[in-house]
Amino acid sequence: MINDQPFQEYQPELVSRRGEALAWVSTLLAALGIIILIFSGQGVSWLVVLLQVILLLSAAIISLGNWSDRKTVLRLYDLGVEYRNGLRQAQLSWTDVKEVRVTPSPWGKKVQVYGEQNHFSFRTLAEVTVRGELKGRFGFTRGEEILREIVLRSNLEIMDDTGVGYYYVRK
Repeated sequence: MINDQPFQEYQPELVSRRGEALAWVSTLLAALGIIILIFSGQGVSWLVVLLQVILLLSAAIISLGNWSDRKTVLRLYDLGVEYRNGLRQAQLSWTDVKEVRVTPSPWGKKVQVYGEQNHFSFRTLAEVTVRGELKGRFGFTRGEEILREIVLRSNLEIMDDTGVGYYYVRK
């Protein structure tokens, strides 16, 4: 088992929970508006109910994403890699890693690590700026280092640059 070995542990940058709070406040205000309309004898349009459902689902998805980020940990052991985020758990020995796909984006690179039975993905560091001012960071601060270590320890080599991204496979 690779868990019995010394390891390097990485966790992603955590985003502000302000957006999550705003989503829940909006959901509650919309619900309050519907309750007021019902008790005042006004009809409630299906569009208002649809808006409430959309707000509720959005707030729930944001909360799930924030919860998952706070549970995320990526560990590199001498014998392999382990990824956990509260929803997914993947453990791969270095020989089990078959392919690593890298897709650049304006907000960091998306890295997908594939084994025979398991896979996981993570983002390298991304910084969100508005008018030159840093508003937030997310992804793994040392994501490039993690990517390099996975590729080197798995003995992978770059196979193709598709123009949209590139990938590494076993030599």
